[in-house]
Amino acid sequence: MNVGILGTGNLAAALGRAWAAAGHAVLVTGRDAEHAREAARRIGSAAEAVAAGELAHRADVVVIAVAWEGLEAAVELVAGPSLVGMTVIDCTNPVDFATGAHKTESGSAAETVARLAPGAHVVKALHLFAGASWPYTAMPQAAPVVAICGDERSSLETTAELIADLGAHSAVVGGLASARQAEEAAGFVMRVVASGFNPRRAVPDVDPALLVRAPERLQPAG
Repeated sequence: MNVGILGTGNLAAALGRAWAAAGHAVLVTGRDAEHAREAARRIGSAAEAVAAGELAHRADVVVIAVAWEGLEAAVELVAGPSLVGMTVIDCTNPVDFATGAHKTESGSAAETVARLAPGAHVVKALHLFAGASWPYTAMPQAAPVVAICGDERSSLETTAELIADLGAHSAVVGGLASARQAEEAAGFVMRVVASGFNPRRAVPDVDPALLVRAPERLQPAG
């Protein structure tokens, strides 16, 4: 698969290296051509820096790995008719690192991408994990679970395939309207970390079989 990455930071480079190692070709672009070339060098020989206008024409899927503040400007670099029908994976983390609050009054970063690129099949994914998480190679039985949201089944399947190549599982948790909840989860994680605890221990350990056998057990008492 030709994976196009819009972004040149640490997450973009880490994802690019992992997907290149899995056999994908990686195309990188951003607002600064030199930064794109440097990101491609960090990824390795399977990566190529391309002009923003070329990305959608040459990629099978576009991954957005930029800071929230630069999201609109970045998407405008590649948006247009060329993204219609294309899987676009949004990894943006639109929360305040100090307070954990979502930076928009309503909606989500993923829905912002969908508005800026009408006709694209946007999937929210990979915003909860730092670049250093990928690829995951330790203890396959304890592989991370990446929550994903989107409205187009084929794009969810494409995203799940790329997540599997990172060494993780994927869980579809709703349509694109659920993306804000997924993004707010990042704020929750940050608040727990700021309190000095591991967020993994702030979420109940639930046997999925309970959802089938006795979902009422998961409801709060009272």
